[in-house]
Amino acid sequence: MQDLRIAFAPGVTPDKWARVWRERNPRVRLHLVPVDEGLGRTALDDGLADMALVRLPVDLDAPAPLHCVRLYDEVPVVVASRDHFVAASDPEVPIPVADLADEQLVLPHPSGWTPTAEQLPFPEMTVKDAIEVTASGTGIVIVPMSVARLHHRKDVVQRPVELDPTTVALVWLRDADSPVHQDFVGVVRGRRSSSSR
Repeated sequence: MQDLRIAFAPGVTPDKWARVWRERNPRVRLHLVPVDEGLGRTALDDGLADMALVRLPVDLDAPAPLHCVRLYDEVPVVVASRDHFVAASDPEVPIPVADLADEQLVLPHPSGWTPTAEQLPFPEMTVKDAIEVTASGTGIVIVPMSVARLHHRKDVVQRPVELDPTTVALVWLRDADSPVHQDFVGVVRGRRSSSSR
């Protein structure tokens, strides 16, 4: 393998791992491939990437089995306009989802959580577009904190919310496993170059 291609979801920042990789493995070029949310598995299946940094859940069995190394959890946040009631809440205290029961959820949440209020039929949109809609005061969006930071705007606020965290994981095809793949696993797990697998 001459190159190693790593696909990564929005808000996931592989730079520190890329830096370590380039110091340890100067002969294997690392390419970082940004992909839209939910398309890391597709990048592997289509041969566009050798490994992918994704948010779980991902189908680990089909169309081909994947290795999966869980890396870290992300705090979910509610994003709302600056004049929304959540702006007055303590940024250190998660907002109970019950407090959001009467809200319009601009973008479906991956967990399936939905406010109890009857929901407007929002069109499909990107997270960036959804945050723009929330800035107008039309509704709220719940995303991982890293994604909220990626799409930060001065006219919105973000506050932690009482929902399960999102897990970021490194995945790759079981059939494609190699010493290069395992070396990258060592980098993301923080192994020193002298330590053995």
